[in-house]
Amino acid sequence: MSIRVFKYLSPLSIYLLALISFSMEGWFTWLPLLYAWILLPLLELFMKPDETNMDEAEEEMAKRNRLYDYMLYVIVIFQYGALYYFLRSMQQPALQWYETAGRVLSMGLLCGTFGINVAHELGHRVNRYEQVMAKALLATSLYMHFFIEHNKGHHKNVATPEDPSSARYNEPVYLFYFRTIFFSYISAWKIANADCRKTGKSVFSIHNEMILAHFFQLLLLALVYYFFGTTVTLYFIAAAFIGIALLETVNYIEHYGLQRKLNEQGRYERAMPWHSWNSNHTFGRIMLFELSRHSDHHYLASRKYQVLRHHHNAPQLPTGYPGSMILALIPPAWFYVMNRKIRRLATEHSTK
Repeated sequence: MSIRVFKYLSPLSIYLLALISFSMEGWFTWLPLLYAWILLPLLELFMKPDETNMDEAEEEMAKRNRLYDYMLYVIVIFQYGALYYFLRSMQQPALQWYETAGRVLSMGLLCGTFGINVAHELGHRVNRYEQVMAKALLATSLYMHFFIEHNKGHHKNVATPEDPSSARYNEPVYLFYFRTIFFSYISAWKIANADCRKTGKSVFSIHNEMILAHFFQLLLLALVYYFFGTTVTLYFIAAAFIGIALLETVNYIEHYGLQRKLNEQGRYERAMPWHSWNSNHTFGRIMLFELSRHSDHHYLASRKYQVLRHHHNAPQLPTGYPGSMILALIPPAWFYVMNRKIRRLATEHSTK
């Protein structure tokens, strides 16, 4: 058995740091954040990206190795365990404001990196039980409609004006947040309603995926409120919102300024590797289960995370996902770096 499968256990280090955050006080509550937003970006600044792909035999073995799947399933249990531990920890009296902030931000980090990111991977699977696990993970970020819009909307409309999750050229990330969150939600309702009509079901019924999503999210909120009270419920909502913000920041950097062309029939060309920003920086790849090899994911969405490939014609981010996300939060610096890359890409494509 190839030892490379076990490298995907390393993201669990964030869970360990989160447990320390939830059980200790002082600066320890900020450990997951220092790790994710200082240590990892610094390491990726100095480490060369790894563009290596598996050969056909290695890829076939990786596809058949169920350990890659089992690690994702375990994360569902870990995520709910961490959420429970977080909620209990927030009942601790006399927490300082920075300790409260550290724990909420740490839970938000788990919501974004595992609650949504692993749900994204499982949501592309065809097995119903894996899709149920994806929805369960999304519930911890109160963002279950992502399952609907991402799979049936984003992948169809990526890198076009019709996609609320594709950032436009010169669009600051802070304006993007408002646009993508609002219009992705509206898009999910339209998709769910259309699915009901196609099957002859009432839009106002339990057959509507959006109604079911809201029911389960409200049920989760009700349970948190019943067992932990108003204040802790607000902390949970804040952590979920942080998870959503992390997701949308990732969406922002993944397709910023890239556009598919219309063909003579008035249809958009197929999504190709050059319609997504890619990153081969090792730490970001492993911590996010290869999400940063995003070009290949959109080129073939059914490909599992462990066999995603590097494409030589895919545009590359200046650093890994953590560092690129930080850069995106400073719009002038982001535009300075990324707009030059986009202009260079446009020049290269025009000469081909």
